[in-house]
Amino acid sequence: MVYSASAVWASYKFDDAFFFAKRQLLFAGVGVIAMFFVMNVEYWTWRTWSKLGIIICFFLLILVLIPGVGLVRGGARSWLGVGAFSIQPSEFTKLAMIAFLAKYLSENQKRITSFKKGLVPSLGLVLVAFAMIMLQPDLGTGAVMVGTCVVMIFISGAKISHFAWLGVLGIAGFIGLILSAPYRIARITSYLDPWSDPLGSGFQIIQSLYAIGPGGLMGLGLGQSRQKFYYLPEPQTDFIFAILSEELGFIGGSFVILLFALLLWRGIRIALRAPDLFGSLLAVGIIGMVAIQVMINIGVVTGLMPVTGITLPFLSYGGSSLTLMLVAMGVLLNISRYAKF
Repeated sequence: MVYSASAVWASYKFDDAFFFAKRQLLFAGVGVIAMFFVMNVEYWTWRTWSKLGIIICFFLLILVLIPGVGLVRGGARSWLGVGAFSIQPSEFTKLAMIAFLAKYLSENQKRITSFKKGLVPSLGLVLVAFAMIMLQPDLGTGAVMVGTCVVMIFISGAKISHFAWLGVLGIAGFIGLILSAPYRIARITSYLDPWSDPLGSGFQIIQSLYAIGPGGLMGLGLGQSRQKFYYLPEPQTDFIFAILSEELGFIGGSFVILLFALLLWRGIRIALRAPDLFGSLLAVGIIGMVAIQVMINIGVVTGLMPVTGITLPFLSYGGSSLTLMLVAMGVLLNISRYAKF
């Protein structure tokens, strides 16, 4: 799908139809090797190294904000690297935060029912990381991280009443973030009525729907997308599901969603049967991260949510995202080895 979605743009920009496909294949190879390596590392090892991991990620989040060091792409200073090869520290921060929070919650479960002693310390570090990611700015990645951590805290036994108050504060903060940036306001208005600015803020979602609609039941056929001919911007990244739906139709799109649902079900089973609380919370965090990211991405592509920069796990072009997801699957597979099925 990366090749099919990107071939036209890659041929025009790089004179190589396989440019994005070859790079994605390279990252997939690195990711699969890393997945098999991590799969053979006992998952409780990450309890020991989680603190160091989060410190390194915080250092990288600071480093990426320095002009001349962090690379700017799509209006966000989110990458570190040289030339075309780069990594996105915020992606790896998500996994590091999951491991650290699983350690903290498993060691302080009795305190989690206390707002001051349990909930505030748990969310404090998460919100600091979120603030640093927002300085890039990258609302999508930050939202996935916060959403995942909230699920973990809730599963660990936090009171619903505490979440109700935090929900009110969260909504107020979210509205504040939207109002603080004109481009976010434009995304909200284009979500409510994309046709109010069809050549501006509403352009991407309109072109996405133009891809999904003609796909019909069976699709136009693999490689036969029309929207990838410079209509839908960067179709190989956040909006790859639109191209997939155009070429493979309702059946193809539904099959992909079914595969994600199967992965979610298996992840939940692993979490329920993990031998200890740390393993359960670590599995919940990993599968929650995947599920939240899938829901946001497909929601954006189908017009159910405002546009935000979130990749579709395992399918969208992006080395950091693909590598992170495969490493996360390696951790989940190791937990499953010790799960009591």
